Amino acid sequence: MPYMPASPGQQQSSLTATATATARCIVWFRRDLRVEDNPALSAGVRTGEVIPVFVWAPEEEGPYYPGRVSRWWLSQSLHHLDASLRRLGASPLLYRRSPDSAAALIDLVHHTRATNVFFNHLYDPLSLVRDHRLKELLTARGINVSSFNADLLYEPWEVNDENGQPFSTFAPFWNKCLSMPYDPAAPLLPPKSICSGDVSTGLSDSTVSFEDESERGSNALLARAWSPGWRNADRALMAFLNGPLIDYSTNRKKADGSSTSLLSPHLHFGELSVRKVFHLVRMKQLVWTNEGNKAGEESCSLFLRSIGLREYSRYMSFNHPCSHERPLLAHLRFFPWVIDETLFKAWRQGRTGYPLVDAGMRELWATGWLHDRIRVVVSSFFVKVLQLPWRWGMKYFWDTLLDADLESDALGWQYISGSLPDGRELDRIDNPEFEGYKFDPHGEYVRRWLPELARLPTEWIHHPWDAPEPVLQAAGVELGSNYPLPIIDLETAKSRLQDALAVMWQQEAASRAALENGTEEGLGDSELPPIDFPEDMQMELIETDPEPGPRPIRVNMVGQVRRREDQMVPSMTSSLIRVEEDEEVSNVSNDNLVHNLGNNLGHNAEVPTNAGFVGVGVDRLGENRGAGGNNTVNNNNNAWRFVGEPTEASSSFTGRGSQGVVPVWDPPSMSSRSEEPEISSGVFIDRHTVQPRRIMDWRQLPPAVTRSWDMENAVQPNFIGSTQS
Repeated sequence: MPYMPASPGQQQSSLTATATATARCIVWFRRDLRVEDNPALSAGVRTGEVIPVFVWAPEEEGPYYPGRVSRWWLSQSLHHLDASLRRLGASPLLYRRSPDSAAALIDLVHHTRATNVFFNHLYDPLSLVRDHRLKELLTARGINVSSFNADLLYEPWEVNDENGQPFSTFAPFWNKCLSMPYDPAAPLLPPKSICSGDVSTGLSDSTVSFEDESERGSNALLARAWSPGWRNADRALMAFLNGPLIDYSTNRKKADGSSTSLLSPHLHFGELSVRKVFHLVRMKQLVWTNEGNKAGEESCSLFLRSIGLREYSRYMSFNHPCSHERPLLAHLRFFPWVIDETLFKAWRQGRTGYPLVDAGMRELWATGWLHDRIRVVVSSFFVKVLQLPWRWGMKYFWDTLLDADLESDALGWQYISGSLPDGRELDRIDNPEFEGYKFDPHGEYVRRWLPELARLPTEWIHHPWDAPEPVLQAAGVELGSNYPLPIIDLETAKSRLQDALAVMWQQEAASRAALENGTEEGLGDSELPPIDFPEDMQMELIETDPEPGPRPIRVNMVGQVRRREDQMVPSMTSSLIRVEEDEEVSNVSNDNLVHNLGNNLGHNAEVPTNAGFVGVGVDRLGENRGAGGNNTVNNNNNAWRFVGEPTEASSSFTGRGSQGVVPVWDPPSMSSRSEEPEISSGVFIDRHTVQPRRIMDWRQLPPAVTRSWDMENAVQPNFIGSTQS
């Protein structure tokens, strides 16, 4: 059903606390930083006195310590949430800094005398284990603990094939979501007021800090382009729905345009309800279908599909908890990745010699943002041309993206590396020159981020190595000096990739033969440990000393000193001309898991206790070893070309600065990618009205099943953590 608020009676009973309520509850905020459609907060309001809490425990995320831009966004969003809660009458948001979330919450329960703890679900394996442990500890102390779905249309365990098994490809998964017998829950309205739980101000940890002095200058630039906070997210959503959405089906292919939703940071941090997005887009689709606007109807279908990709990333993480560490197809474990940190550094710094790749990496380093098409280009180059380990690239994106999202990052990089049943073929190398003329036909994007090539004619902008010497001289380009020659020839890369694939298949065949003959256990996970991140990426934040003295530094897990400047976004000039600078970045973490409140309260609200997420090792897709490993492969021929998370990131379409580091989002029109097949969300059935035109009901839309298609025409979802719908 379309997005409709709850009835006044339901609102009154479910969103406000009664005057006689005396129960005290803790509402634990994580990546659900909003007041609207927050089932945990609504449950707390109904229960009685509410104590809002945020625990900062990044050590629990292991190597995925939040990067600078993610920490900036989190800090701003929490301030926005705190102000909203206070306006509703709640006590100030309590901050706690702790290496153990469960211990911090137990301590807060003790000091506040709370009898209930409410929070919303997360779906990554670390969070599932942590949340299960927390529930056991609190329940043993007589505390009521409840968790809810606030992040997905449907819980992962609700969407299965006809045999009750999880899907292993995207197309049937999304078709099943669109044909579920019940609609996604309607979003809850914000509470009218919150009954405050009086607590000592000393309980809040005043030392919690998400940035230090050395990062403030760079972060100030972010504030010129982005507006974190749930109210700003709502404004950004409405601006997109009333503007670029209608032309989304064609304009989304522009690498430097403002035609995508730019909502992914808001969705990642839970500032925006995905259920609200879904219902509002459905309403738009209904209107445009009634008006006969085929382009608008297709735009809605494609945008909803990107929301489906986000759903699928959580779905895969829940059912395959090792997906951020190991390939889901077993033979990829034998691929001989190139362990070369020099190549890795050249890629990070945007000095590969391929203009579109370099422009993308420099934009990422300077702004924390990349269009999904450029994410595909730079990640494909990383995996297939340089043959660097895909987990390195995933980790770097995690460290640097504003919308860094572990589930989407893992799914996107697995797609690019050919590790998914419906992923991109590993032996396909995309030519950056051809990709440049697809996404940046006039060269504006390259000229913006590679000023050393700004005077080069468009004819040569994406392959300067072929330009005649007089042309290079006139443009002031000295290949090998102020702009590098290609780091590797594409023909050489193709030959090297074929050799690597041959080695992979030989090793896989040898391992399989050994297992079949029973002569040895084969090359299992124990003999092929995952490739570790480079040491300069193993970082954690040292607490900032408030006293005068040397600036704090970052150290890696083994105590290696890092320069603070490595974390800073430079000025426009220095970011574009850095040849010998050794820039690196910090770490990030993220997740989310939840279920319906309100009308569906109590309906599958908790994570199933038999969810197999503890000690599961994935040998082959669907063949799990260890506790709870019960997944099987749904073999079907629907191939989906997947590249990452759904929708885009940015807070609004107005007020984006054009000063230096902040990109300008309105260049001349650019070429579009290959035409993509139509993806409809269902079939409308007619309703007769007094008006001559037909009124459609989106719930009855024709089940035009999402199909597989050639890679050339693949819809490439926003890659790696970006909800770039």
